[in-house]
Amino acid sequence: MRSPSLWVGAILAGLLGLTVIAAPRLAPYDPDEQLDPAAASYRPPGTELAAIHLTTGTWRLADRVERTPGGLRIERLGRTEELAADQVLNLTADGVADRRFYLVGSDKFGRDLWSRMLRGGQISLTIGLLAALVALVAGIAVGAAAALGGPWVDGFLMRSVDALLAIPSMLLFIAIAALFRPGTAGLVLLLAGGAWMTISRLLRAEILSLKERDFILAARALGLHPFTIFRRHLLPNALTPVLTQTMLLIGQIILVESSLSFLGMGVQPPTATWGNLVADGRESISYAWWIATFPGAAISLAVIAFNLLGDGLRDVLDPRTR
Repeated sequence: MRSPSLWVGAILAGLLGLTVIAAPRLAPYDPDEQLDPAAASYRPPGTELAAIHLTTGTWRLADRVERTPGGLRIERLGRTEELAADQVLNLTADGVADRRFYLVGSDKFGRDLWSRMLRGGQISLTIGLLAALVALVAGIAVGAAAALGGPWVDGFLMRSVDALLAIPSMLLFIAIAALFRPGTAGLVLLLAGGAWMTISRLLRAEILSLKERDFILAARALGLHPFTIFRRHLLPNALTPVLTQTMLLIGQIILVESSLSFLGMGVQPPTATWGNLVADGRESISYAWWIATFPGAAISLAVIAFNLLGDGLRDVLDPRTR
């Protein structure tokens, strides 16, 4: 069955994945590099500056450079400066050999926003994928135990899940993050801890339905071990809605991680994530709109991609929609 949602979601998610995998090659500069903050801060998208490498080992960025008989004349920060030839390491016949190009602009410290977005995408998508994977494993374990463990185990586990679902997850995340300031690994576990409950309930419902099907009864009659029945028959047939829900969870987790980082309770600066990049631009949105806009667009694109991928998988794998 053809599903436009699946194809569009797969293409978008694939492009995002390839971009962040190739981030070290695609990023033109070090994401944390502050070459000349005074001259490079708040540069709009498409800005190109001349980069002058001085003999002191430092760099100066200039809007314009002009070669003179004695060295170099530069314009930076609204002023004109003269540099002697023996002060410049990358001097050429026309000016200097190096340029600095800000594809999507720079932030208040003069750091290249495109490089930081690529690094932030690596971290945000990695956290989203790992947290969804941990949530999937935990949800399968608890859901299978509830469906196959008998009424007492089922009642205890499902009432525990109901109690956890009754707690507002975002408030819980904020409280835990504020108290413990988890690192990246802790953030993965925190986000996974708020996502596995829906997977466990979904898997339990599917297994309870499948347990009464004829092919499961036939497998029992043949004397197959209960674990073999679960591994060969129950789990593969129950995974379709679970995988669909997991795809949707990836987008939700990326959004929650971005929200926590925006509030200063996720991954801490100077490490870049899409969330704290948006937070960096909230104070300068009126005059440096690009700092918050482009990372915000990346978050939206990632959430839309995984939501479309989840909807497409449901359309293709669920026989009731065919």
